[in-house]
Amino acid sequence: MEHQTFEKKSLQLFAKGNPDWKALTKECVCFANAKGGIIAIGIEDKEIDPPAHQKIPPKLDEIIRKRISELSVNVGINVSIEKASNAGEWIKIEVLPSQSTIASTTDGQYYIRIADHCKPVLPDELSRLFTDKSAFQWETKVTQKIYYENCDIQKINQFITDIKNSDRVSVFVKQKSDEELLRYYQFINEEGYLTNLGILWIGKREQRARLLYAPIVQFLKYDEHENKVRKEVWDDFSFNPKELVEEIWYKIPEWREGIEFSDGILGRYTIYHYNENVVRELLANALVHRPYTTRGDIFINLYQDRLEIHNPGLLPLGVTPQNILHQSVKRNELLSKIFYDLGLMEREGSGYDKIYEIQLSEAKAIPIVEEGNDRVSVTLYKQIKSVDIIRFLEEVKKRFYLTQKEIICLGIIVQHQAILATEFARIIQSTNDKQIKNWLGNLLDYEVVKTRGRTKGTEYYINPEFLKNIENLEKTTLKQISKHRLEALILTDLERFGKSSISRLHSRIGKDIPLRKLRFVLSELTKVNKIQFEGERKKRLYFIDKNQGK
Repeated sequence: MEHQTFEKKSLQLFAKGNPDWKALTKECVCFANAKGGIIAIGIEDKEIDPPAHQKIPPKLDEIIRKRISELSVNVGINVSIEKASNAGEWIKIEVLPSQSTIASTTDGQYYIRIADHCKPVLPDELSRLFTDKSAFQWETKVTQKIYYENCDIQKINQFITDIKNSDRVSVFVKQKSDEELLRYYQFINEEGYLTNLGILWIGKREQRARLLYAPIVQFLKYDEHENKVRKEVWDDFSFNPKELVEEIWYKIPEWREGIEFSDGILGRYTIYHYNENVVRELLANALVHRPYTTRGDIFINLYQDRLEIHNPGLLPLGVTPQNILHQSVKRNELLSKIFYDLGLMEREGSGYDKIYEIQLSEAKAIPIVEEGNDRVSVTLYKQIKSVDIIRFLEEVKKRFYLTQKEIICLGIIVQHQAILATEFARIIQSTNDKQIKNWLGNLLDYEVVKTRGRTKGTEYYINPEFLKNIENLEKTTLKQISKHRLEALILTDLERFGKSSISRLHSRIGKDIPLRKLRFVLSELTKVNKIQFEGERKKRLYFIDKNQGK
């Protein structure tokens, strides 16, 4: 299968008398300006091996090597004839990544490999390509000549422990020695010196401070008039990236602010203004995808109605705010792998899917990604559009197994109530009918979502009959609530609010619950000592004795 570093070409390319050398050179330039790769000539697109007993014309490998060098600038290749297990031959063109220069064709055309496509680089994108070029090589460079035994021993021990405890790391990797693990994650080079990545993660504070552009994070809080009222700065380089995410999360009390809801079906629950998983994913993205060859702090700006995270540098070439759901380019590939292996972020290309899913499941707006002249910002709004939307989504998820993409689509449609297909396609960043159908999944088959209209006038909307069934369920469920569910609601309420009369309890957990049923369950709970009471009759107060059983 073709991907970022692998491309197949038919041998028919050379069957005609005048092969398209410019097209092949273009592919080589694409790979050279990205991360290198393999072009397999003689293997068809849908095949794994070349045709059995296929023979490569004599000296074709030498001809390819000569023509590519004549038609390109700063492109390094190795060309060889390989033989597959079925005795079929094919040509392997290994394109080396251009380390610090930009590759081009001899007529001045620039290209880059994005996913499995070759994209032209426009004149105004050349400076970004040059910046990304140095950023791609930053991780493995040795700039301070520090032997790994002189790093922060506590940090190295913690890293080894984290790797061996991770369920995302294979047993084969976990069985490596400590030094082998450091080499595997490229914290050290062959001579045992710390790379830039090694210093960033396991170096001492003063070693990390000497790195060019080690991350500095500023947290700024604003009042309702958008005046700055508080500032926190992490600029002493004491923390590695994992520790920095933890420190930011636990040091900012505002992350624990939210709205508490009391619901007879869902119980009492809190929706935080900014979901922990979303905040952590965005912080991880900021640290993983920033160019470490560019000056600039990461800013976390907390306003009364929104959260903004600003990251220095631009998006990698080929990624835009309009395709970020589907397009992925790793700027710091090794750092990205560490974050994923340690469970600190989602797999490359799925982070924004996760953010969309959580935001929409909490009836909030999707993130707004914007690219400025020298930085990228992500904005999250804390407003919950409707608690009914949350109830609706939860009930649908109970009835059907929904994929992440189906939850995203359903969340978008239910927030709009009805949405034109063109607007829906814009939000999920796709104009491909097949891809849109894949995202909708089984929602139409389940008849949760219906359509009306044709072509550009097609509209998606929530099936009114399905909505009515859920509304009827909402009306009857509290009256028919099970005994064990009512017990759980009572215990949660008393844990949260302490001593309470039956009338207070009744009003908080749901007045639709029959009072006789509530009295019966309270009596049962007191009999088994799960709750206690004091006072008699109307003055009776129920509570949980936290010293009970000690």
